[in-house]
Amino acid sequence: MAFITQVLALEPVSKVFGQEPIIPFAILLVVILVVPILFERLRIPGLVGLLAAGVVLGPHALNLLQNESPTMKLLSDIGIVYLMFVAGLEIDMEQFRKTKYRSMGYGSLGFLVPLLIGVLVSRLFNFDWVAAILIGSLFASHTLLAYPIISRLGVIGNEAVIVTIGATIFTDIASLLVLAICVGIHAGNFSIIKLLTLLVSLSIYSVVILFGFDRAGREFFRRSGNEEGNQFLFVLLALFLAAVGAQLIGVEKIVGAFLAGLAVNDVVGEGSVKDKVVFVGSVLFIPIFFVNVGLLINLPAFISSISSIGLTLALVLGPICGKLVAALVTKLIYHYNWREMLTMWSLSLPQVAATLAATLVGYRVGILNESVFNSVIVLMLVTATLGPVITSRVAVGLTSPQASVETETTSSDWDTEADSPFTVIVPVYNPKTEQYLIEMAALLARQTDGRIVPLAITRAFTQMNSPQMDTALQRSQKLLDNAAALSLELGIEAKPLLRIDDGVAIGITRASREQNASLIVMGWAKRQGLRTHIFGNLIDGVIATSHCPVVVTRLQDSPTNIQRILVPVENLTAQVMQPLRFALMLAKANQAQVTLLHVCDRRASASKIAWIRSQLALVVSKLDLANQSDIQVLPHENVAQALLKAAQEYGLVVLRLRNFSAGELRQRNLAGSLAFGDINNQLVAALTCSLIMFAEPLPTYNTVSPKQFQKVLR
Repeated sequence: MAFITQVLALEPVSKVFGQEPIIPFAILLVVILVVPILFERLRIPGLVGLLAAGVVLGPHALNLLQNESPTMKLLSDIGIVYLMFVAGLEIDMEQFRKTKYRSMGYGSLGFLVPLLIGVLVSRLFNFDWVAAILIGSLFASHTLLAYPIISRLGVIGNEAVIVTIGATIFTDIASLLVLAICVGIHAGNFSIIKLLTLLVSLSIYSVVILFGFDRAGREFFRRSGNEEGNQFLFVLLALFLAAVGAQLIGVEKIVGAFLAGLAVNDVVGEGSVKDKVVFVGSVLFIPIFFVNVGLLINLPAFISSISSIGLTLALVLGPICGKLVAALVTKLIYHYNWREMLTMWSLSLPQVAATLAATLVGYRVGILNESVFNSVIVLMLVTATLGPVITSRVAVGLTSPQASVETETTSSDWDTEADSPFTVIVPVYNPKTEQYLIEMAALLARQTDGRIVPLAITRAFTQMNSPQMDTALQRSQKLLDNAAALSLELGIEAKPLLRIDDGVAIGITRASREQNASLIVMGWAKRQGLRTHIFGNLIDGVIATSHCPVVVTRLQDSPTNIQRILVPVENLTAQVMQPLRFALMLAKANQAQVTLLHVCDRRASASKIAWIRSQLALVVSKLDLANQSDIQVLPHENVAQALLKAAQEYGLVVLRLRNFSAGELRQRNLAGSLAFGDINNQLVAALTCSLIMFAEPLPTYNTVSPKQFQKVLR
């Protein structure tokens, strides 16, 4: 009523918005839901869209959002600590332990060299020593935005990559410690005694967080079993207790948030609890933080400060050169090659999470002025785009000592034994697609002397004897009866399975594990609508949690009629083996022809094309595809257009769908589509022939094959 009265009285909109905290929150929800989608459609990173929305809606433009309002202060504070917490949570501690000493060496160089360059540059522009040291520490930290790229290329096992990932711990912690000291000195009355007291307090605090929270988390997770809600709340409690504890000893809360992320890293692992924690942050709080950063940007002042190109150019080139020098020295010490050195440099180049968080703290307490703040925004945008682009170019040729092991594992994952038959799980829900799914599964099972398991999931109800439950069970049973009849016509063994579970996706993955499934074959579900964009769909849930490969089909004709199969090969790594083996199984069942197609740069030399062809021929020889395969290497400036044109002559296209963990997806979203443009979306939208998306399980689950898992159970 008060709100209606104010509106009728024609009070200023900004005043009304300032008095009604729920209105700014509603505006924020609209912004973080709509703006990133629009910007990514324009091939602009969603992060840029959030910053731009903050500028437009902020006090220097439309004045709909106020960065000093209680709502914005609370949400942005949660966002900044959540950002640093997730940064610590996503560091791969297992990889760090493999090369911790070399990671420490590169981390030290990656911190000290940019720090010294930053101090020198700042002093040249007449900043005092406290500001100069803080600016230098901003140069030293980095964010692994390009992690999804190296993961997709299959080169995470390269030592230089592992060293760079581990170095992130040292650079970020050291940068945050420098921030804490600079803020303390700036507050005044800071003596050597107080500095030593702060360092001792910080050391004790770090030990309590890193070891105390880790032990407490392990014990709590052990006692709570599968109560994911309580485990999620424990992780959040750890985050905010660490943030409050940091403030109590006189350091910034983002220091505590980062340490808390490291502390519970091993506890949460790569399970669903971590997915939920990252989901809440990446969907809500972290985007609000970036919007709040945009509110601080005064566009005329921003343009004015950028027009004084000297400072901005120095603050952008400083960390780029500093990281390059650090990578070069590391190359000389540890004898890495030039490609590995450039990969280390590009991986450590993006300045996003820790840099932006520390800059905002320094700006709020008055150490950094508006010109530095605006220049750091430019630095963030430049490095967040440049780093992943360079990584995608230079990391392609990296070698990994795990490659041969991965190839062997891939080749043996589908081997069958008398006591471990090749098992295809076929979730049935839509009667219109059921026949083609059963036919596809029957072709694969017949080729491997395996079996198919038609699966129907009925969602559990509160009252298990309710009429709704009876209706759902009857529908599921009808689908299974139809699947069994189809299987009988095709002459293959079928064991229909009816399951009652909390959710459809988790029910499918649980049943596939219980049945020791080798493969899951699913029908196509169109990805459309805002709800799907935020929450994903059924197929996303199955792929994210499955222990075995998932085949997602969009069949325009019966699988038995497929005679020509096109398999685009993006990179010559071990990860291409599974989709090719799947295509081989299908081709042998139908006596079909398989074409391997690699689209290379149109300027590639004849020798380069010949080398690519020879490598593809080597892959074909390993898979025994020689009599049923054709190899094509096509130079073209646009990969998607080349594939679409080639696909017109084929009945089926098999695409490899890279599976991303929640952490990788968050980094992927931060970098935006400029760095991680994926041609799959274009192909799916434009292809008119039958389509299969072959999704592999995450490495966490893929380390144990179905056959090995059965031996473990014994």
